[in-house]
Amino acid sequence: MSKVDYKELKDNCFMRQADKDRFSLRLRIAGGNVETKYLQKVIEIADKYGDGNVHLTSRQCIEITNIKLEDIEAVKEELVKAGLRQGVCGARVRTITACQGASICQSGLIDTKSLAEEFDRLYYAREVPHKFKIGITGCRNNCLKAEENDVGVKGAMKPAWLKEKCTYCGLCETVCHPGAIQVDKANKTLTYDESQCILCGRCVKKCPSQAWEGKSGFIVYFGGLFGNKIQIGEQLLPAVFSTQELHFIIEKTIEFFKEHGKKGERFGILLNRIGWDVFKKFLDETLQQSKT
Repeated sequence: MSKVDYKELKDNCFMRQADKDRFSLRLRIAGGNVETKYLQKVIEIADKYGDGNVHLTSRQCIEITNIKLEDIEAVKEELVKAGLRQGVCGARVRTITACQGASICQSGLIDTKSLAEEFDRLYYAREVPHKFKIGITGCRNNCLKAEENDVGVKGAMKPAWLKEKCTYCGLCETVCHPGAIQVDKANKTLTYDESQCILCGRCVKKCPSQAWEGKSGFIVYFGGLFGNKIQIGEQLLPAVFSTQELHFIIEKTIEFFKEHGKKGERFGILLNRIGWDVFKKFLDETLQQSKT
């Protein structure tokens, strides 16, 4: 009998369980979205080769548990036939997580589903010094906790006031938590302090007369960790308002990690080691070069 390459199995997301004769298979899922036709096949595989159970992971994946070693090749064949994809483990870009976003959620400011699919296609499984997690959250409610990821993306909205449509009802002031908007109903005046705005988009969402319009964008956080070490990611750049610029930032971040990271070192630990200012300078310079 040939020697079992357990590392290769783990790299392809067949993870050895506490019962070392059994394996859990993690599937590749982008942003937590799965078509129901695939769910039916997952059930069939879990019933046939597992113990009839699946596990929903904390990062929106599905794991089929209790697969026997001798059944792994058969499971792989079943996955290919069904159009299901194995996940990846190890030192790679991991599952892209995302909330429901603007296509489903009333609070959503960005299309997280489409963005997660783009990220999955462009970045998923890329080899890096250590695991690298990307999370996308659609608004300031932060359901996906963007700051916990190596790179976290949070939906933003830049508001613009349309004076001719305003009825000075004051609702925008009420929902503006940082107090960037002040309305004088008696004298029909409105002041907007852009420096206090957190780009939450609440004024745009709540205005009954559509006197506020918004431009959707992205706030990016870097260096978050939420495991053995907890570290909140930091926003090092102003919000960006094009997916092209967002992708440029993520590409350059991965390049920086690959160039400067040590094997087994998370991105946030790298930034602590070499200095956050070094990375910020790199981002500023590369973004400036891209615009010239």
